Amino acid sequence: MNIAPISVVIPCYRCDATLSRAIESILHQTTLPAEVILVEDCSEDDGLTHQAISSLKEAYPEINILSVFLKNNIGPGGARNIGWDLATQPLIAFLDADDAWHPKKIEVQYGWMRDHPEVDLTGHLSTQWKNEIQIENHKPLNPRRINIRSLLFKNQLPTRSVMLKKNLSERFEDKKRHAEDYLLWLTLSFNGRSLWVLNETLAYSYKNDFGEGGLNGLIDDSHRGVLDMYQRLYRDQRISSIVYLYLISLAWLKHMRRKIIIILN
Repeated sequence: MNIAPISVVIPCYRCDATLSRAIESILHQTTLPAEVILVEDCSEDDGLTHQAISSLKEAYPEINILSVFLKNNIGPGGARNIGWDLATQPLIAFLDADDAWHPKKIEVQYGWMRDHPEVDLTGHLSTQWKNEIQIENHKPLNPRRINIRSLLFKNQLPTRSVMLKKNLSERFEDKKRHAEDYLLWLTLSFNGRSLWVLNETLAYSYKNDFGEGGLNGLIDDSHRGVLDMYQRLYRDQRISSIVYLYLISLAWLKHMRRKIIIILN
């Protein structure tokens, strides 16, 4: 089995029901990562997540699983930062405990980044799980560099799709619990980092973007997180007042559209 110099970081919070699915999607990779770092974010579930992590480490000895158990809940961004700092490999891939990867995710994405060492971060397409794992085999991958303008209007990088260089100095905002990933991607872009998207579906979520569970139940919090993100960019003089007002207005329109979709469904 091929091993890639990649550390996979998974923040874990009340995820005993889904974590094994995420780990199995790593186990089934055609190219395995060198290590998987599970950061247990002080789950309030009577130790169920803690127990799930311990059981998985015993069940899958073929994967180098490291675990960290936090004494205080700090949110997904802070948990990812801890895993990031503990990682021993030159590349880091992020996966949430309720998501999964296509079996060729590491093989395809790492292969492209290995051949393009000038690139700091890549993402790829993601879709909702539909009982299949067929890869579409776009040839070529049609990689596209992300520019700041397009990224400001839409987050094109689901966290489950992101692979980046460990030595980047930027980090997730520790105290920000919503849109903290989007803020990091924008910060990297504003700092001149090279961000690319590969035109291949290599990751899956198991919930609608604003349908059931997850973001569905937190749609208002998610919206406030996006507004806060734009406010931070404006405060730090990353965007002008005109761009800020436009983005805020667009965010409200998207939010209302999602509310209508939920009502109609």
